[in-house]
Amino acid sequence: MKIAILSRNKNLYSTRRLVEACEQRGHEPMVIDVLRSYMSIASNNPETHFKGEAFPQFDAVIPRIGASVTFYGTAVLRQFEMTGAYPINESVAISRSRDKLRSMQLLSRKGIGMPHTGFAHNPDDIGDLIKMAGGAPLVIKLLEGTQGIGVVLAETKKAAESVLEAFMGLKVNIMVQEYIKEAGGADIRCLVVGGKVVAAMKRQAQPGEFRSNLHRGGSASLVKLTPAERATAINAAKVMGLNVAGVDILRSERGPLVMEVNSSPGLEGIETATGKDVASMIIECIEKNAKPHNTRTRGKG
Repeated sequence: MKIAILSRNKNLYSTRRLVEACEQRGHEPMVIDVLRSYMSIASNNPETHFKGEAFPQFDAVIPRIGASVTFYGTAVLRQFEMTGAYPINESVAISRSRDKLRSMQLLSRKGIGMPHTGFAHNPDDIGDLIKMAGGAPLVIKLLEGTQGIGVVLAETKKAAESVLEAFMGLKVNIMVQEYIKEAGGADIRCLVVGGKVVAAMKRQAQPGEFRSNLHRGGSASLVKLTPAERATAINAAKVMGLNVAGVDILRSERGPLVMEVNSSPGLEGIETATGKDVASMIIECIEKNAKPHNTRTRGKG
């Protein structure tokens, strides 16, 4: 199969591993920089171009679209979907998961465990917003933040009020979430591929830090999932419509709580911690499902 890998940097670990896995399984991978791709949108003849030439017909597409280029990246992916290429993660599902508020609303609707979350626009509502999240300490998140950037732990009610007033004054969208103290600065990253948890690791924050992201200096180790945690991760990925997802879970006194569902999970941390060949599992999932126009939205949404 001809497989397009949408990535801005062919030297990134995840991109290199996907190229290796494609080649090992006899496929032809091509790494494509989405920001250098452009589109011809014409009736019955959608094309995607690079440096004056149209791309060949691909059988499948693996989107590795960074959060900062979600809008343009999903537009390019949609164009490939319209040509019949099978996307391991569809453009609509990626957009859905990248919207933190929308994803939380969808998880809530399906009854999936999650921290108590509040969202408001007017500073006059800050007091009630803090109560919704269970009071201080609480976590304040920028809706556009990634890799732990734009996430603040407010340890007192006064601190929470000050941070919320500052963010609202800047006209940025934020949400507040319950702080799960018993998680102890740790979360679990579950890698879901094709409706199964294929790998999982525990990420532990550095001393004095509550964000466990590996980009923030957190450490990774093997972890054994409970049946409830496994089911929660699978259901969260399903709700988002993602075939490949990194589902971040907190262990709480009331069971597993989903913090985030990532549509382009990094492979380095989890492959290193677990010793599993996740890249090959992703290619195997494509082999099982890649058929022309085998998408839910067919480029419409």
